[in-house]
Amino acid sequence: MNITIYSTPTCPFCKQVKDFFKKHDIEYKDIDVSVNQEAAQEMIQKSSQMGVPVIDIDGDILIGFDKEKLSELLHIES
Repeated sequence: MNITIYSTPTCPFCKQVKDFFKKHDIEYKDIDVSVNQEAAQEMIQKSSQMGVPVIDIDGDILIGFDKEKLSELLHIES
């Protein structure tokens, strides 16, 4: 499973997503869009959003920290 989170260092919801991933031992790639303009454009193309976090799980795009949807996509019991 390929998981990418587009985030910024000051985003509280980004931190919640990362904490959720760590709690469940889920590997992910973290891209800081505050310093990577190319990745920021990629994120906007994928999500039509400028806000973070944007999470890409094998092509499924989630915006924000939606614990229920994350659990569903990652097959985790809530």
